[in-house]
Amino acid sequence: MEENKNKTYKLIMIIALTAFVTCMLTTLAFFIIFLNGKQVGRYVLVTEKEENQEISNKLDKIRTVIDKYYFGEVNEEKLEEGAISGYIDGLEDPYTEFIPKDQMKDYLEDTKGNFVGIGIYMSKDSKKDLIQVVALVPDSPAEKSGIKEGDYIKTIDGINYTAKDYDAISSKLKGEEGSIVKITVIRENEELNFEIKREKVILNKVEGKVLENNIGYIKISSFDESTSDEFKEKFEELQKQNIKSLIIDLRNNGGGIVTEALKIADFIADKDSVLLYEIDKNGKEEVKKSNNNPIINMPIVVLENENTASSSEILAAALKDLGKAKIVGKTSYGKGVIQQILSLPEGSGLKITTEQYKTPNGNFIHKKGIEPDVEVDLPKNFDKTKLTGAEDTQFQKAIELLK
Repeated sequence: MEENKNKTYKLIMIIALTAFVTCMLTTLAFFIIFLNGKQVGRYVLVTEKEENQEISNKLDKIRTVIDKYYFGEVNEEKLEEGAISGYIDGLEDPYTEFIPKDQMKDYLEDTKGNFVGIGIYMSKDSKKDLIQVVALVPDSPAEKSGIKEGDYIKTIDGINYTAKDYDAISSKLKGEEGSIVKITVIRENEELNFEIKREKVILNKVEGKVLENNIGYIKISSFDESTSDEFKEKFEELQKQNIKSLIIDLRNNGGGIVTEALKIADFIADKDSVLLYEIDKNGKEEVKKSNNNPIINMPIVVLENENTASSSEILAAALKDLGKAKIVGKTSYGKGVIQQILSLPEGSGLKITTEQYKTPNGNFIHKKGIEPDVEVDLPKNFDKTKLTGAEDTQFQKAIELLK
C-alpha cells in the first residue's frame, strides 16, 4: 500500500514539476517545462518543490482518512487518475486535459482520422441546448442502426447531455470495438432509442464536386494526419474538370492538426508569405511561412460559421489576410490557442495549451473569431443537414460571388 501511495505522489510531482516528453504527435517537438520560484519585493513566492510537498502532505492526510474510514474498495489506478485530472482541472483551461492510459491509444488514433465509435458528425444547437447530428459517415454503425441527420442527442447510456457537453459526448460515443452504446435521440418531437455496436470508423475528411459555372467545391470536415494530401488530390481531380474558381467549406470544422491546415494554405499562398505567428508563454515568436509556389491560382470563397474553430480558423485567416480568399458566413468560433499532446512515462497523456497565435496581419482571434467579409445568416429554423442546398444562403452567396 505504501508503494501505491508513493506512486500516486510521484506521478503528481512529475506532472507539476516537469512535462517529461517521451513521444509527441506528428510534428510536435520534444521539450521539458521547468517551473521555478522567484522573489518579488518583500513577498517570496514559494518554490514549486515546496508547493508540491504541501500537495503531497495533503494527499497523504486524505489517504490516511480513506484507509481508516472508507468502507468501499479502493481502486489505486482510479485514485491516481482522479488526483491528476483534478490537478489539471485547476488550470480552468477547457483545452488542457489529462488523458488516462486506457484512452491514449484512441486519442492518438483520432489524429489519423480513424477511430472506434459510431460515425457521426455533430454540432451544437444553442437554441435547443442539444447536440445535433449534422452528417453520418457512410456505412457507419450509426447509419446502419437508423440514426438520421437532424437527430438531436438526448441521452447516452442513460445520462442526459446538453449543447455544452460536445467534448463529453464525443468521448462517450467512442470505446472498445464491439462494445454497445445506448443512445436516445429526439426526432420531430419523438424520442427514439438505439443500441449501437461500436466499430472502427474511417472518416472521409475531404469531399468535392463541380458546381454550375465551373465552380469547384471542397468541404473539409477536420484536419487529420492526411487531410492536406486528400485536399490536393481532390483539387487536382476537380481541376481536370475545368473548374475556374473554388469554394472551400470550413463550416462545422472543429480543427485538428495545425500543420495540415498550413500545408493547405501553402497550396494557395505565394512563396515565403507569412501564414501564422506562434507565441509561447515567454513571448518567443515563431513565424510560419509558405515554402512553395502556389498550385491554386483562382478566385476562392471560404465558408465559415460559429463552429469553424482552431486549425480551420488558421486556414481561413491566412487566406483572408493574404487576400487569397473572401470569407462568407458568420464569425468563427474564436479558438486562438494551440495545444500539444505529451505522452507521459506510464502511458497516459497530457493535452496542454502551449501557445497562442496571430494571423498574418498580426491579429489575435482568441475568444473573438474571424469576421467574414460578407456576413450571411442562414434562414430561421434552417435544417443544418441541408447544407449546399437551395436554402443554404451562405453557400448560394458564395456561388453568386464567384459567377
